[in-house]
Amino acid sequence: MRDQPVPRALIILVGIAGAVIALFGLREIAAIAGPVILSLVLVIAVAPVRGWLDARRAPVWVQVAVPFLIVVLVLLGMAGILTISISQLASLLPTYAGQFEQLLVDGQRWAAAHGLGTDVFNRALRTFDPGRLLGLAQALLGSLIGVLSSLFLIVVSLLAMCLDAPVTAKILAAGEGSRPQLVTALATFAHKTRRYLIVSTVFGLLNAILNVIALSLLDVPLPLLWGVLALIANYVPNIGFVIALVPPALLALLDEGVRTMALVIVAYVVINVIIQSFILPKFLGDAVELSTTMTFISLIVWAFVLGPLGAILAVPLSLLARAVLIDSDPSATWARDLVSGRLPNRRDQAAH
Repeated sequence: MRDQPVPRALIILVGIAGAVIALFGLREIAAIAGPVILSLVLVIAVAPVRGWLDARRAPVWVQVAVPFLIVVLVLLGMAGILTISISQLASLLPTYAGQFEQLLVDGQRWAAAHGLGTDVFNRALRTFDPGRLLGLAQALLGSLIGVLSSLFLIVVSLLAMCLDAPVTAKILAAGEGSRPQLVTALATFAHKTRRYLIVSTVFGLLNAILNVIALSLLDVPLPLLWGVLALIANYVPNIGFVIALVPPALLALLDEGVRTMALVIVAYVVINVIIQSFILPKFLGDAVELSTTMTFISLIVWAFVLGPLGAILAVPLSLLARAVLIDSDPSATWARDLVSGRLPNRRDQAAH
């Protein structure tokens, strides 16, 4: 009697169950997994520097030290800017208690003048406590301390991965004979991730610079902080623009009023539409090859698993999962097309 083939539905269900278990396992160690994965992505980003040094026969210690120092200096620079800016924000927030209370009173008057209910404003006024702004500032400082504590783990992981990078590259090259599909998939993942990071960083910097200029012209406090936030939020697909917009818009409302808030929103929308909708797609092209739906699902899943860091790394993590689970399997062409959201061409159909 011949063995009965395993039903495909059962294979899919077992695969989904295994994925759920793996994701929840990662969620339990998110404090470790997040920084380590970020280190891996950063090492991939600076891999061309190591390749350039290797082509010029630089010593191995130089191939390790130069990429490592580039990443560390960038991380320390961003951490320094965030530390100074958040400290300024922590001291600035309590001074807006009066403006916030006046804003609620004005809103109550406007609602009453237009025949709208004022219950929401009345409850807000009764429960408003200026000390909560100070508590929010302290919470921001506490979050910053948490980020800085993770920075040590990131730096140590970076050093270890940079030390192993030359050997790892040779091991992957040696595996092309036995596992060509997997090696090719991993190489493609590294290339796509690097292109995504480079292009997103360049245009994120352009976006951040334009935002800082606009906020400075509108006299919104702490424009540098909101510029760094715009750069970081640029890596968050779909909702990054909203994350970058809300804090400076609210601060503009408290500091200058509704007119300045509206100008901030208009400036951010114009800058975002020009860069994200017209310029960025021409340079990014098909580097990601993830459909809009898959990108949004990736954001939800990885943010659930790794928190805010997962939202930032959603696209690279999805590219890694695609490389290991789909691109390394020659028979998964249909899944590759489904994830990328593109129709297969006739050549692919003829080949399969």
